[in-house]
Amino acid sequence: MNDTQPDTPASAKPASNASKYLFMVILGLVLGAIATVMVVRAIESRSDPFPDAVMNVQQWHLGKLRGNVDANRCGATDTLPHVRALREMANDLDPAFPDLRDDARFSKASSSMRATLDTALATPPLNCAGVEKLVADIGGACKACHQDFR
Repeated sequence: MNDTQPDTPASAKPASNASKYLFMVILGLVLGAIATVMVVRAIESRSDPFPDAVMNVQQWHLGKLRGNVDANRCGATDTLPHVRALREMANDLDPAFPDLRDDARFSKASSSMRATLDTALATPPLNCAGVEKLVADIGGACKACHQDFR
């Protein structure tokens, strides 16, 4: 029996290393992505979430007051909880931004915010026009600070 086809042809090309290189490139990309996520998380963990948290909570309560006006729910029982919460959060403005504590504009804006809320607690608005004015006053106090420091 004659075997007409030899085991290894004389003109056979050597095996390509492309699959090995492709595997190494993919492995490098995956490891690079993992390392990037780890570095970003480490940098984020050094930042202080407190200032953003104070602003987010105040924004939420102010939004609820606006929503009460839109829903025509302007009684003291609907308004005062949000005003009290805003006043409590206003106490945290100065500690939340310690690098601005010595700035006169910041001190004036935070004091104005607290004064607006103290006035609202002393004489709570009893109708939607009063709540709407209060929302505008609080928004003005926020805007005064944000124009200078945002």
